[in-house]
Amino acid sequence: MRHDGRLSRMLHVLIHMDRHQGTATSETIAAMLNTNPVVIRRTMAGLREKGYVRSEKGHGGGWTLGRRLEEMTLLDIYRAVGEPPVFAVGPACDRPECLVEQAVNAALADAFEEAERLLLERFAHVTLADIARDFDSRMARRPMPVAEAGADCPS
Repeated sequence: MRHDGRLSRMLHVLIHMDRHQGTATSETIAAMLNTNPVVIRRTMAGLREKGYVRSEKGHGGGWTLGRRLEEMTLLDIYRAVGEPPVFAVGPACDRPECLVEQAVNAALADAFEEAERLLLERFAHVTLADIARDFDSRMARRPMPVAEAGADCPS
């Protein structure tokens, strides 16, 4: 199963937006994430609906933060991007009438529900500011040649 990177990608984008002045166009964000601007607009729309970003149309328009990083948690952004599945594994449904499959699926469901509850609880306690501080710490420890000054995300 393919991993859903929307949460990670949007966290990445939001922290970049906090670190740079002005608006970020869908085209700029799409280039950064190697995707299509339409995908960015669709994903950012969910963040805009929750007030985490704002958009301005027209010349000089683009996306800006709607809240400070301290006011957004991993859980907030997870919900805003559509609550993608947190696990790539799941129950089998090859033989729903099989009692062994039913028992296995029940055991897995209980474990996954508990793990997801714990994960989302943790998400609620981590702000984007916490992640940005970790980024700042990593940048401070990174030896950087003069030619790379200002580059905070390797290609």
